[in-house]
Amino acid sequence: MQLQTVSAGHGATWVRQGFRVFFKRPMAFTALFAAFMFAVVVLALLPVIGPLLVLVLLPLVTLAFMIATQQVMAGQPVTPRVYALPFQGPRREAVAILQLGLLYAASTYAVLWLSDRVDGGAFDALMDALPAAQTAPEVVAAKLADPRLLFGMLVRFGLAGLLSVPFWHAPALVHWDTQGAAQSLFSSTLACWRNRGAFTVYSLMWFALVAGLGAFGSLVFGLLGAAKAFAAAAVPMSLFITTVFYASLYFTFADSFTANDAVPPPPAPPASI
Repeated sequence: MQLQTVSAGHGATWVRQGFRVFFKRPMAFTALFAAFMFAVVVLALLPVIGPLLVLVLLPLVTLAFMIATQQVMAGQPVTPRVYALPFQGPRREAVAILQLGLLYAASTYAVLWLSDRVDGGAFDALMDALPAAQTAPEVVAAKLADPRLLFGMLVRFGLAGLLSVPFWHAPALVHWDTQGAAQSLFSSTLACWRNRGAFTVYSLMWFALVAGLGAFGSLVFGLLGAAKAFAAAAVPMSLFITTVFYASLYFTFADSFTANDAVPPPPAPPASI
């Protein structure tokens, strides 16, 4: 595959295409995400190794959604069986996907470890205090005012953002271009850098959507006198946005690389959602 560059405004197009393809098969995409969430719940029951396995699965999840989006665009049915497709091809593809998962899990733990060293455990202390109903508000406020917390959060989210760059296109490059794990990480990093303008707009669009929906929902429930109910409504809203986000990933890949016979070109940009 050959790298290609798109304009910064194309980032907004990717978001619109994500919504458009989701509403073509909303139940299929919802079932796909529900299957992943079920796996997360089951793995969470396993001490120590459970969270590690969830991280190992994430590159496979992004690839499965890309395959699903491609199938929807081709008018094909979509089922959770797409999670198994990368393991039904050549053995080298399955090995590379597993390598990406292990690298992603190890890198994530490294980011968390470094962030904890930077903030001196301030973030973990805050997380431990929040669920406790007996925690006094002034104690929580004191933990929020800890200057190490802000710096640690900046490091945490900054490194997490940087970590996503090499893994963004890597699973798709392994599946559709038969690249190895190391080569796919390099190619993904180069593609994201070359289209950094589009990815910046793409990220800002998703941030604006999440913040806007949160503010709108809080306002509506507040006016209805049911502010506490907003917490319950926020869960399906966040799941919906996350599912659409995953559905849009294919378009970021198809526009960053010249399409070949294995990967059909993306559709023309829609006029609206």
